Amino acid sequence: MTGGEMRSAKNPAMHPAEAPAELPAEVPAKAHAGKGSPGRVRTRVRRLRTALVAMGALTAAVLPAACASSDGLVGGGATFPGAAIRVVPGDGAHDVGAGGRFEVRVPAGRLERVEVRRTGDAGRQRVAGRITPDGLIWRPAAGALAPGSRYTVDAVALDGAGHRSARHTTFTTSVPRGRFAGFFSPEDGTTVGTGMIVSLEFNRPIADRAAVERAVTVTADPAVEIAPHWFGNRRLDFRPRERWRPGTDISLALRLRGVRAGPDMYGTQRKTIHYRVGRDQITLVDVARHTLTVRRRGRAPVTFPVTAGNAENPTYNGKMVILERRSVTRMNGHTVGFGGEYDIADVPHAMRLTRSGTFLHGNYWARPRVFGGANTSHGCVGLKDIKGGGRATPAGWLFRHSIVGDTVQVHHSRGGTVAPDNGLGGWNLPWGQWKRGSALG
Repeated sequence: MTGGEMRSAKNPAMHPAEAPAELPAEVPAKAHAGKGSPGRVRTRVRRLRTALVAMGALTAAVLPAACASSDGLVGGGATFPGAAIRVVPGDGAHDVGAGGRFEVRVPAGRLERVEVRRTGDAGRQRVAGRITPDGLIWRPAAGALAPGSRYTVDAVALDGAGHRSARHTTFTTSVPRGRFAGFFSPEDGTTVGTGMIVSLEFNRPIADRAAVERAVTVTADPAVEIAPHWFGNRRLDFRPRERWRPGTDISLALRLRGVRAGPDMYGTQRKTIHYRVGRDQITLVDVARHTLTVRRRGRAPVTFPVTAGNAENPTYNGKMVILERRSVTRMNGHTVGFGGEYDIADVPHAMRLTRSGTFLHGNYWARPRVFGGANTSHGCVGLKDIKGGGRATPAGWLFRHSIVGDTVQVHHSRGGTVAPDNGLGGWNLPWGQWKRGSALG
């Protein structure tokens, strides 16, 4: 499922990565002949199931997952009736009442696993709940939802033949009237890549951005200059001039409690979040050559053959940052404006790069010749994989050696440069222009 993304969103959770092992010697691009991530599905081809993961990691907004193609299709990801995992509240829902309806269900088959986590002032907590004896519904324990929190839902279902489908959604509960809060990602204590941009999304529009900016600080040890940048009146990002040095400790201090952000609107938070910057790794994608090369300081580069966006749906150029990682996810063309062109229930090793739906992901349905030979996707970058995800495949290797905050840079695509607010695309703004985005001048 090397897929596509919603082009109308051109301007714009995670499971910690395993401790990276030593990088192997370079893998020749032709070692896995083929190109990876299919393009548009034809009506005569079996419908693919492709997925959307609403990333709750970066913000509480809906983050569609889009990527898949049928060119060079080998078997396809056939759908099954039990694959339609439904979550209420819906993906990306805002201001959900703490006492409202909350459940996960499937029309057939059974739920294998449901994991719900809450992020709020109390930190990250698991939400208790149970699957009904018939396996069709998961419900939380009484009083499980709290106000002013972001929830992530991860569910896996099986049909009668043992086919697996996954769903990832997010929603936020309402903050008391007259109050506002900032949602951040990843969670406190996470080790991040050197390309991480600290980003806050507010649940309500901020009228007095200067007052809020004064109450939010990001510092680093060792110290570097860090500047804020507003994208509209709900999002505030922070980054240094260059990527972080490995080993840097980053602190995000929210001193918003009692801060007046507008008429009769005051902040609720007072807390500090800490991140640790891990090793320095950058992934370079050359769309014209159909290659992906991983570079890490002190290690030999590793290169894999890939497939990227086709002529109608080119992959974005520029610097992007891994926002979230999913061992398996669903990608559905309907969520990003491609209608029924694809719907893949079990896309393996998926890593989100933009809010609009650009992913790096595994592809088990394309013919081997596709990888390294043609660009067939709806905008994503696909690597060779097997159904269920293989640890030793190119996609499995990249997934194991990547973490949230790693930089992915795309060259030689026919597409434009990714917008700075599409995911964590702020590295594409010159430093002077970035600094002019502060409300304090």
